Order: sequence, then structure tokens, then C-alpha cells
Amino acid sequence: MPNKDPLQLAIELARIADENKSEDVIALDLRGISPVTDFVVVATGTSDRQLRGVADRATEYGKKVGEQLYGSSGYESAAWILLDYVDVVLHLFAASYREYYDLELLWGDAPRIEWARSESA
Repeated sequence: MPNKDPLQLAIELARIADENKSEDVIALDLRGISPVTDFVVVATGTSDRQLRGVADRATEYGKKVGEQLYGSSGYESAAWILLDYVDVVLHLFAASYREYYDLELLWGDAPRIEWARSESA
């Protein structure tokens, strides 16, 4: 089932990753670029525990706002955790995995989404 507002979900997932100590958080708009999803959020974790914590909070947020999690993988190994909300996919990487897979290069033409809260928010 498509998300009610996939752009807002991508923004909130990026914020959750950032607020929970992830590094180098980016959100990309893949509409018209990828046939698989509209938005992707990529973040680097600092430990397996931290990666799982971000995944847990993102999952809790999705449930709270009525977003259906289509699938997930990698939680056990916590090297690359993927949460798939169909129109939005969250990738949480250990640093070495993020460098190796380099999704930013793969989607180098994709516009970045401004997700950070303004100082007045």
C-alpha cells in the first residue's frame, strides 16, 4: 500500500536517524529515477546497538503514523539494516558497508531533500 505522504515520511525517517546519533544522513528524491521507490534515506551508524536503536525508533514511528512496513532485513547482523515502506526505503549502514555499497554514487543524479529542522522549528 502506498504511503499517505512519502516525502514527509522520508523527512521524518532522516530526522529520526539524525536525532539518534547517526552520521552523514541524507535523503534522496528518486521519483523518475528509480522504478523501485520514490525516496531513499541513507545513514551511517556508530555501532550495531545504535543501528538497531534507529531501526526500532523508525519502526515505532511508522506504526504511530499508520505507515505499513513492507519488509525489513539486516537487523540481526546490524551491518546494513533496510526498512522498506514501498515509497520510502531507509538504509542504515555500518561505516564500512556504506563506503563499499556507495548508494550516493549509484543515485548521484538524485536531488537531495532538505530534512533538517530550522532553528525556529
